[in-house]
Amino acid sequence: MSLRVAVAAPFIQNGTRRLQENEFVVALSLDRDWFSPDQSKRLIDVATQDGLLERTDDALEATFDPGEVTVPDEFVPDEELLQERSAFERVLDALVAEGMEKHEAVGAINQLQEELGLTIETAAVVYAQREGVDVSDLVPVAREALADAEAEGR
Repeated sequence: MSLRVAVAAPFIQNGTRRLQENEFVVALSLDRDWFSPDQSKRLIDVATQDGLLERTDDALEATFDPGEVTVPDEFVPDEELLQERSAFERVLDALVAEGMEKHEAVGAINQLQEELGLTIETAAVVYAQREGVDVSDLVPVAREALADAEAEGR
């Protein structure tokens, strides 16, 4: 997953799992020339939302082991990484990362959504959990989507 690679790069470069936010931004914008400083800050927000980074009082911490990530020499992240992804997209990425074919996962989630009358986000979370894929961080998002749909009478 390229988001994980882009996030891991500054930590690998500095040989740590904890960086000051400005060190992270400098690594992505000046050292690697992948993003502008503002885009690098946006990447922090997206990676935090996805659970790859955690903000502490004074730093950013990787929630995964950056040392287990390989940054290919020719790797350049796409600006699409800077866009927020829906809970459905995030669950789908987790399923694909576990080896499931994307089209199979989408089909199964759509079928579950139809059978149970759920929102797509809720169906995705339920399906992932049934498949043994940990998406527990997205359960609150799915609950909120379900509550919103109920409130709107869908």
